Amino acid sequence: MAQIWKDEDVSLDPIKDQIIAVLGYGIQGNAQSNNMKDSGLNVIVGVKEGGSSWQKAQADGHKVMSISDATKAGDIIYVLIPDMVQAKVYKEEIGPNLSEGNALSFSHAAAIHWKWIEAPNNIDVIMIAPKGPGSKVRETYQQGFGTPSIVAVHQDYTKKAWERTLGIAKAIGSTKAGVIKTTFKEEVETDWFGEQADLCGGCASMVIKSFETLVEAGYQPEIAYFEVLHELKLIVDMIQRYGINGMWRRVSETARYGGLTRGSVVMNAETKERMKKVLEEIQNGTFNEEWISEYQKNGKNAFDRYMKELDSHQIEQVGKKMRQMMWPDSKE
Repeated sequence: MAQIWKDEDVSLDPIKDQIIAVLGYGIQGNAQSNNMKDSGLNVIVGVKEGGSSWQKAQADGHKVMSISDATKAGDIIYVLIPDMVQAKVYKEEIGPNLSEGNALSFSHAAAIHWKWIEAPNNIDVIMIAPKGPGSKVRETYQQGFGTPSIVAVHQDYTKKAWERTLGIAKAIGSTKAGVIKTTFKEEVETDWFGEQADLCGGCASMVIKSFETLVEAGYQPEIAYFEVLHELKLIVDMIQRYGINGMWRRVSETARYGGLTRGSVVMNAETKERMKKVLEEIQNGTFNEEWISEYQKNGKNAFDRYMKELDSHQIEQVGKKMRQMMWPDSKE
């Protein structure tokens, strides 16, 4: 069984007097910084000087510094800048300014697991990974609850790394929902697999192929859009809240029987074997090497050809019209 900590199991006292230097003020940096500040921790923010994030962090009441200066000032250096720039920023601004006994903290394990960053031996290396976007991390905290996190210690130089890890998890609100012990390896491999096989890649591909099947059979694209895409959120919400069997108990009897008897026709043993291949390429480093190579060659344009193909797909053209009908004031 996984080890789980709740709010009553954890104290903020061990890190009350430590300075948490949050590097980056994007969606997670913003949310976690403000949650920790509101929990009474000593937070500073390190960002690129003069940028929009600098002004925003100041407006939110934070002491703001350059990344180099924040690293020098911090006891716990919390790296919340985008994954693909972490290695460069670490080499130029973080690594040279670390001190013995610091903690280097992350919300995703990739940089350490794949050795984009090789931390010195005389610091702690820890991870607090909220299982939700920054907006949800902030929203649930303000509601008096929290977003669950998974936590890990990769390197415990001070023998107090777990106190630091759990203290941050409590300060961002995660212990109210529950935090689960993991490893850096487990976090990155399961995270990437979920994104590719299920949450993003697999789900989006399933929706598109379902849409194409109905349209090619002569059904109206607008009707197909509602049936295979729009209603998906309703089902996912039920699964998240009640579990898979709980969802089955809350749909019609026809949907229940049809789904239970036909779902495995679509997602079958062959599909599972292809999922295993995706996982294997994550585990053996193939995907990591491919992604690094693509990013080094093309930067953020690495996705462009895939995104352009989808932009021109009928499901996106129909979807824009349908979303405008349902939410006329929204902007995409």
